[in-house]
Amino acid sequence: MSSDLKLDDAVYQAIEQHCAAGDRHTEADECDLALAEYRQAWALLPDPQRAWEAATWIQIAMADACFFAGRFDEAEQALEFAMTCPGGLGNPYVDLRLGQVLFEQGDLDAARECLHRAYQAGGEELFDDEDSKYRIW
Repeated sequence: MSSDLKLDDAVYQAIEQHCAAGDRHTEADECDLALAEYRQAWALLPDPQRAWEAATWIQIAMADACFFAGRFDEAEQALEFAMTCPGGLGNPYVDLRLGQVLFEQGDLDAARECLHRAYQAGGEELFDDEDSKYRIW
């Protein structure tokens, strides 16, 4: 899915501010606070929310917060939703994180597929800051 829609500048800035606050909470291992910020950003998207490019990165940010908190089911849901938003399907980072989530859930075959797609599309540098256990492609 691709989108040529452009958000109003003020809305975009507010979304960026909430996401930046969410990112700070994610880095501080404060998943619930991060998710609250990302949900506020999400609420600012006009309907249909999934039509906006910002929807993709908000869902990815939510997935990251959940992943780092060990909330893998929630991370998987956010990543699957991100794949329905502009630029989400085929996004190497989405494939990387989904592969990691599936790995942590014990679905190694599906994890291997996702991680292989991530590697092919994003290259080895995509994995530079990731645990070596995810290099199962």
